Amino acid sequence: MLGYMVQGFGYGFAAAAEPGPFQTYVISQALSKGWRRTLPAALAPLVSDGPIIVLVLLVLNQLPDALHQFLNIASGLFILYLALNAVLSWRDYAPVAPVTPLSGQQSLLRAAVMNALSPGPYIFWGLVTGPVLLAGWREGPGNAVGFLVAFYAALVLTLAGLILLFGMARQLGPKVNRALLGISALALLGFGLYQLWLGVSAWVA
Repeated sequence: MLGYMVQGFGYGFAAAAEPGPFQTYVISQALSKGWRRTLPAALAPLVSDGPIIVLVLLVLNQLPDALHQFLNIASGLFILYLALNAVLSWRDYAPVAPVTPLSGQQSLLRAAVMNALSPGPYIFWGLVTGPVLLAGWREGPGNAVGFLVAFYAALVLTLAGLILLFGMARQLGPKVNRALLGISALALLGFGLYQLWLGVSAWVA
């Protein structure tokens, strides 16, 4: 279980630090509305990801074993692509400009809708975390539970940290976020190479 929890924590951190529409929305809201009103948005993935995970797992569970091996290779290549994007974002990092806040007080609901409409969760669960979660479940339900707990703990805590940083200290926030991008790139690089190794070793065995 520990190995799956380590993977879950790493992927959760990388998912939160990787630039995307949802992260841009959350940071922009923190800059314009403050951390107190934006902080509930860190819980948005807990609201929106459930149906996405169920849908992805139903599809993955119908695939033959040979295709699962191919998915490991595809997952590794995609994670390396994310790592490259993270490196480029780190190199060319520019702070997010504040935007006019949306009307209403439901930060969590708006963020959950934003996350559900973003392609990121579908791609991430389809190519990256979904195969790992399914493999853990087949080895033992405890592995899958540990993976999910660690993933969402890291995801929510990292999002909350970004909201606090950008909401409380605008001068400090961009510097810290750039550092998080660098760490995310390294984590994604390691996981990408690991997934490639799993896929290639299973393919040639």
